[in-house]
Amino acid sequence: MKIGIPREVSSEERRVAVVPRTVERLRKNGFEVVLETAAGSRADCSDAKYLEAGGTICDTAADVYAQADIVLKVNPPTAAEAALIRPGTILLSLIWPASQEALIEELAARGVTTIAMDCVPRISRAQKLDVLSALANIAGYRAIIEAANRFGRFFAGQMTAAGRVEPAKVLVIGGGVAGLAAITAARGLGAIVRGFDTRLAVKEQVESLGAEFLVLDFEESGEGEGGYAKVMSEAFLEAEMKLFAEQAIEVDIIITTAMIPGRDAPVLITSGMVETMKEGSVIVDLAAERGGNCALTEKGKVVEHHGVAIIGYTDLPARMPALSSRLYGNALVAMLDEMGGAESMTIDMDNEIVRGSLITHDSAVTWPPPKPEEPSIAPDYSKDFGKRPEPTDEATSVDVPPAKRLPESLSTVIGGIAVVLLLLVIGLWAPASFATHFTVFVLACFVGWQVVWSVTPALHTPLMSVTNAISGIIILGGLLHLSGGSTVSAVVLGAVAVFFATINIAGGFMVTRRMLAMFRR
Repeated sequence: MKIGIPREVSSEERRVAVVPRTVERLRKNGFEVVLETAAGSRADCSDAKYLEAGGTICDTAADVYAQADIVLKVNPPTAAEAALIRPGTILLSLIWPASQEALIEELAARGVTTIAMDCVPRISRAQKLDVLSALANIAGYRAIIEAANRFGRFFAGQMTAAGRVEPAKVLVIGGGVAGLAAITAARGLGAIVRGFDTRLAVKEQVESLGAEFLVLDFEESGEGEGGYAKVMSEAFLEAEMKLFAEQAIEVDIIITTAMIPGRDAPVLITSGMVETMKEGSVIVDLAAERGGNCALTEKGKVVEHHGVAIIGYTDLPARMPALSSRLYGNALVAMLDEMGGAESMTIDMDNEIVRGSLITHDSAVTWPPPKPEEPSIAPDYSKDFGKRPEPTDEATSVDVPPAKRLPESLSTVIGGIAVVLLLLVIGLWAPASFATHFTVFVLACFVGWQVVWSVTPALHTPLMSVTNAISGIIILGGLLHLSGGSTVSAVVLGAVAVFFATINIAGGFMVTRRMLAMFRR
């Protein structure tokens, strides 16, 4: 199958659907890749690099569309581009279907199968295809770079012979992917960073990055569907606006990322708040595409108001085209793999990732996808176990005798009596040394069971690291038996204890090392 990569027609778009290293991956997966000349020139990807990676260069976009079985794009195709796509072609692109009704109807009429990369379901299995998170990560980082470019001081404080420089204070509103990326970048530059989000679940993430999380004294959760924030009550919004007004007086840079799916961006920074900010301050509005979180934001422009720069760029990911294109290309390759690859390319309606991203197929509009069925909860029959079923019809009713089952209380009593008898036998006939060791063994089993099963399952991996201390005690006991064992069985048991405890300690250190590596840069 041939994959076509046309040049993006927008003069402001610097990205390309695939970079040379992505072409190499597609070739290994059995695809042929055809690109329009200069398709990646604005992302530092020359035609020579594409040829070296195994791609083929065509002179015009029409040549690419004429050959391609699959078309990979960044932006939704224009009307002119849509007219060039052959019927039966598979199109993978950002589509934004909620605002592209005419385009969707045109693609469906032409028999194009359209996969929207911006509609990939946000589920664990689809993380490697999550284009929106990858682009939001870049946007958050780039927002800090743009702010630093406009800001007239260092981010980190300094004490020099020429005088003291105070550290910049940064407020990040929104703790999603973009907000966390902005916090990380600002902290890396040495700024004092504060974060806010209506979802208290974000608090630990913000604080783990070294920022202060601002908390409202208000009992209301902002957690919405899909991890997004929801619309809050009027009382909450009033308290929130008061907090932002206080922070605007103190901070030097504000990064806003607040958006609610299907709605215009909420206005969080009023013109009055802007006027209270210090001259030279900067606001970067990542919600400018949807109207902006600042009342003075203008889409795609930088506005100066009372000495405060308000940046409303909507192409922040495109300002880092090489990285954006590489991450976007990786997601495209993952989607093609999800669809079966070059050998068995299919549109599987039972695949929740493919079905959730499918916009048009078989000359029909397939968006929005059907909502997934709620998982059914099996009825609890345990309470009715042993009961006589109620007859539904006199003619067909059957007299079923109740099932024989011991009461739980009786089972517990019998088990307890058996344990007491066992302990009595050991106490009467076993040697005193055995009874002592057996008692220690039983207590150790009970303590170990309580230690493990009383811990939340999510903490079992860190617990494995902590058990190094317990294993060390076991090794000491084993060594004592090896050095002063009076019988062969004591020596053997000591050697076995040392062997298995050593394995546990080595595994614990390996787990600890991997856990620490997760938090290193």
